[in-house]
Amino acid sequence: MRKPPEMFDRDFEWSELVRFATHQAPEPTLGVVSGRRRQGKTFLLDALCRAAGGFYFAATEATEAESLRQFGAALARYQEQPVPYHFAHWEEAITTLMSLPTPGGGPLPVALDEFPFLTRTSPELPSLLQRALGPHARHDGTSIRLLLCGSALSFMGGLLTGTAPLRGRASLELVVPTLDYRLAAGFWGIGDSKLAALVNSVVGGTPAYAREFTLGDAPDNQADFGPWVERNVLNPGRPLFREARFLLAEEPDLRDTALYHGVLSAIAAGNHNRGGIANYLARKSTDLSHALTVLEDSGMVTREPDAFHGKRSAYRIAEPILTFYYAIMRPDWSDLERPGRAHDVWVRAQPTFLSKVVGPHFEQVSRAWARWYATPETLGGQRFRVGSGTVPDPAAKTSHEIDVAVFGRDGDGHRPLLAIGEAKWNEAIGVRHLRRLEHIRSLLRARTDIDAENTRLLCFSGAGFTDEVRTLAGTSDSVQLVDLDRLYHGT
Repeated sequence: MRKPPEMFDRDFEWSELVRFATHQAPEPTLGVVSGRRRQGKTFLLDALCRAAGGFYFAATEATEAESLRQFGAALARYQEQPVPYHFAHWEEAITTLMSLPTPGGGPLPVALDEFPFLTRTSPELPSLLQRALGPHARHDGTSIRLLLCGSALSFMGGLLTGTAPLRGRASLELVVPTLDYRLAAGFWGIGDSKLAALVNSVVGGTPAYAREFTLGDAPDNQADFGPWVERNVLNPGRPLFREARFLLAEEPDLRDTALYHGVLSAIAAGNHNRGGIANYLARKSTDLSHALTVLEDSGMVTREPDAFHGKRSAYRIAEPILTFYYAIMRPDWSDLERPGRAHDVWVRAQPTFLSKVVGPHFEQVSRAWARWYATPETLGGQRFRVGSGTVPDPAAKTSHEIDVAVFGRDGDGHRPLLAIGEAKWNEAIGVRHLRRLEHIRSLLRARTDIDAENTRLLCFSGAGFTDEVRTLAGTSDSVQLVDLDRLYHGT
């Protein structure tokens, strides 16, 4: 099956879905598709079912009786029957679904989208599907390729884990991710690297934000970026204005919303460890364990181990629109709700935008470049792991933060520290920054648990480099300068 021409990228996801849907076997198979909302999961599944002549059903938030009625009507339309099915319970509906025939007698894709809506009122559904997919179930007609899809990441992840009924049943477990920063620039059609980075720091790589939510309105140039934010993100008449609140409200496991709002606000304010978050909220650190776990399971927060201290970790917000909301919008929400105040809020928020939104996002993009796009020739070896961390400096009684740390691994299992890096969005990197990295490298070389003998220095900057640094980098591969154009187009 050919990928629809209007589908941007998603080559891997499409190929996996096609492989699953066309698998030639007599027994039914199960696939699970998940991912955050607005990533194009529905588009993928609908396109697959259209191409293969399969059955697609999108559930809604409804009672069990209403869902059965909607399902019966959709199934009858698919089979071109004049009268809808009237199912008394889901066991009857699943039996009918798993016996759908096709003219060719081959595999038939069947997609149940928004599956968590169905299980909310019918929690027995996973068990019924387990029985229907079991080796002793009777299957008349075509081999069904059943795809369950949902956006509640914690729920979808739990479908196949632990003692869940469907554990061990799935032949496909596909997560549809957001577009990375390079793909997002292509999707938005932005060729200016700095403008692409600014837009990405606000809306990330969610496809729907570039089309449905903004009606294709992209900033024309860097001068139009601020007005674009005002008319699309800070405008109470546009969907992006309340998107961050809706993302939180859509997660079924987030019950104490005040606490979760507080945790996300603390992280957006620059508190990335549990102690800092607890101090920001005037709570005990132990009180936050459940909230942080739930936010992590829901995909809103990531926990990244410290590259140099295995017992430490940093919490970061995974979705840029959330960071923008908690850093910029939430503190001035009452002003923003009044039309015409967006410009004033945006002007006074500039220092916060640079330090709490763009700066941290630029660091994350720098790590992504080192992880996925930098070549072994640039890094001095094959990368194995990329992270960030803190290096103690006992003599100075302080510590130094490292924005990018790249570890390698050779055939003998040896893991040298290939490179360390600093990322500055709004500051040209000069000799002072380079000397700081050299000092940190000397501290690491003095440690017995890290091989930093050949560690290279990576300098990432959104504002450029001084002539002295360019001269030093030109004489040795041990210093690599990465500007925005290299970040977006180079290796």
